[in-house]
Amino acid sequence: MSTMNEVFQGYAKRLAVLQQSNNPFARGVAWVENELVPLHEARIPLMDQGFQHSDLTYDVPAVWDGRFFRLDDHLDRLQKSCAKMRLRFPIPREQIKQTLVDMVAQSGIQDAFVEIIVTRGMQGVRECVVNKTSPSALKNNLYMFIQPYVWVMPPEMQLTGGDAIVARTVRRTPPGSHDPTIKNLQWGDLTRGLIEASDRGATYSFLTDGDANITEGSGFNIMFVKDRVIYTADRGVLEGITRKSAFDAARANGIEIRVEVVPVSLAYDCDECLMVTTAGGVMPITTLDGQPVKDGKLGPVTKAIWDEYWAMHWRDEFSFAIDYSVGQNGQVKKTPGAHVNGFVNGVDYKANGVVNSVSEVTVS
Repeated sequence: MSTMNEVFQGYAKRLAVLQQSNNPFARGVAWVENELVPLHEARIPLMDQGFQHSDLTYDVPAVWDGRFFRLDDHLDRLQKSCAKMRLRFPIPREQIKQTLVDMVAQSGIQDAFVEIIVTRGMQGVRECVVNKTSPSALKNNLYMFIQPYVWVMPPEMQLTGGDAIVARTVRRTPPGSHDPTIKNLQWGDLTRGLIEASDRGATYSFLTDGDANITEGSGFNIMFVKDRVIYTADRGVLEGITRKSAFDAARANGIEIRVEVVPVSLAYDCDECLMVTTAGGVMPITTLDGQPVKDGKLGPVTKAIWDEYWAMHWRDEFSFAIDYSVGQNGQVKKTPGAHVNGFVNGVDYKANGVVNSVSEVTVS
């Protein structure tokens, strides 16, 4: 089992090394139009329908301590989302997978936030309707980028737990309007929830549906614990890969899971509350609407799931190691057909700015 001390101390050491790197990809690297560029230099076409109308789907796997975690699960979900939207991968799945691995290796980033985006492309569905052609015939676009690991809840906050509210001024977009199982960037409701949280002096916002049931928040699933049983919503939510991992962790600890309608009343009567997402893992909430959750401390179920979740990252069943010898000493392995921008005469130059980071974590 991995403890908070071990996980956060190891991360802080790896981050310190990354911050000293002069690799131009250490701040992040993007794959755009079959070209690799430093992330801060990446651009997308203004007429891409993903930008124009959020006509896209995406997924976010992660790399932890040099190991890709559940990448195939994320690609499976992305393919299902594409099928529902009549999109398709512009290049073969295995090429996407290998390109991502190469990008991480070339960046030297040991703990990475990875995003894969598939858009409708430069032509919209409206044109297909007018011209009586199939949306499936359009040329879709693919964008990928990698950056240092992103924390929805910073490590220092995870030590004691975060604070959230149940939103009062906004409801989750209903499934009849947009399928929540398709990961999307239509964040109007989620952003309004975040603004309300800020206005009420909190950090996170839980959105309800039109029937006063808990759904999800901005990029995370929500779980409640009552009498050592986990409750999490069965509708109006993304089928999260991190939630799936939390289920695995719960089962490993003999903890019962119920995926069902979760009334908002349970949020105020639970023993423990936690949020789960790729960008931060298992994140405890100890204050809700300004009041402590139970005794206001991290509970035993949350701790057990937290420890098991991070331990899973080093197991071959769930992850695989990346060979970082690619890109060492200025020798860059190119993706087939891709142009690598950011190296001059085979030698990397120092990019402007500093590596994205969170504050260094000191764990007692």
